[in-house]
This record gives sequence, structure tokens and C-alpha cells, in this order.
Amino acid sequence: MGPHIHVIGIGAGDPAYVTVQAIEALNDTQVFFAMDKGEAKSDLVALRREICARFIREPGYRFVELPDPKRSADADYREAVSDWHAARARVWAGAIAAELGRDGVGAFLAWGDPSLYDSTLRILEAIKDELEFTFDVIPGITAVQALTARHRMPLNEVGEPVLITTGRQLRAHGLHGSAVVMLDAECSFRTCPPDTRIWWGAYLGTDDELLVAGTVGEVASHIAELRAEARARHGWIMDTYLLRPAD
Repeated sequence: MGPHIHVIGIGAGDPAYVTVQAIEALNDTQVFFAMDKGEAKSDLVALRREICARFIREPGYRFVELPDPKRSADADYREAVSDWHAARARVWAGAIAAELGRDGVGAFLAWGDPSLYDSTLRILEAIKDELEFTFDVIPGITAVQALTARHRMPLNEVGEPVLITTGRQLRAHGLHGSAVVMLDAECSFRTCPPDTRIWWGAYLGTDDELLVAGTVGEVASHIAELRAEARARHGWIMDTYLLRPAD
């Protein structure tokens, strides 16, 4: 059978978002693998360590920080992501083989939920052919859920669909109904009509949380300024937003 890996969704920032099922998996884990993204993003590893310290009843686990390969900014987007995933897969396969014995249990802690704009599951599937191991997935509270909860509003309008997309896709195809936008470094909401409604949040569930709501015409510049200032201050930012066309 080989070692076992838990892929644990840890929620979108607040340790209180961690579920009972996730806590059980944390306590079953011997080795936690975390990507070292450099000093600027050390907060992300620190939060993972905090969650383990808070919820693991009998500490005896280890953290293994893995070098995160750089993603090319020059290549075609899909090609760059594919190459990046392949490089990560090589690092992960080596780490699992080196750090876990045949009956060992490891874990990757995924921000939010592992199913939503996260590469963990794709990378583990990619290395299954070369390395014998099993894995399971523990769902977590997504940034989408945290965003709507913090703004105290439903995700969808009555009987209507919601698209979950990226800033790149919003710029390419425009807005057609309600949409949650993730992975947007370009403040792509500025391409929407001024009367489009927006609910934006960054660092959701943390002490640094930022929330803004209004129409694009009213708050777009404010959000862009807040985002730039926060990114400069922290060295990283995770934000998302919900858009709805005007009635």
C-alpha cells in the first residue's frame, strides 16, 4: 500500500474554520509538507504551524518545508502552469519517498478547500504512477463561503446560477450574471460597467481582513488602492470578490 497522504482543507484564514474531520486528520499525521515560498509569504507557513499547534493533542509531528519552483512569467499561461506543476511533482515525489516510511502518514494543508483553484490534487495524481501511496481529501471552508458570510449575503440570486472564474477570464469574456472572481492580480473588476455591484474581501478570516462593498463606479479605485497597500505591507495578498450586474 505504501504511505498515506491527507489533503486537508484548513479553511480561508481563521483557525476556527477548521472542521472536526480536519482535526481528526491532523492528529493522524506524522509529517506535514509545506511549500517554502520565501520570506515574503512566511505568514502562510506560520498559519499552518499555528493550526497544528492549536488542534494536535499529542505533538510528535514534523514540518518539512519544500522549495517551491518558480513559475515562468514568459511562457504561455497554460504551458507555464503545466511546467510548474511538473516541477512541483518532482519535489513532492522526492519528499514523500524520503520522509515517509511504508506505513507513514503525511499531509498537505490546503488553504480553503483543495478542490477550488488549488494544485495539490493534480500534483498528487501526477506522481501516483511513479510512487506507491494512497491519499484522501478533507474538505474545507472556501474563500467563497467566507466572503459571503462576512458580507452577510447569499451567494446566488433566487433560482440563478453563479460562475466561479478568474480575473483573466473576466477580462477575456466579460460579466454575464453573478460571478465569483479569484486569482485576480489585475483588479479586473474595473473592466465591468460602473453600476455593477461588487463585494470584495482580502485576508478573509484573519486579523488583517479587509472588506469593501458597493458599485464598481463607487469603490473600484478604493479597492485597488487598498489592495496595493496591503500587498506591499505583507508581501502577498489573497483576495476574492463577488460581482452582480445591475438590476
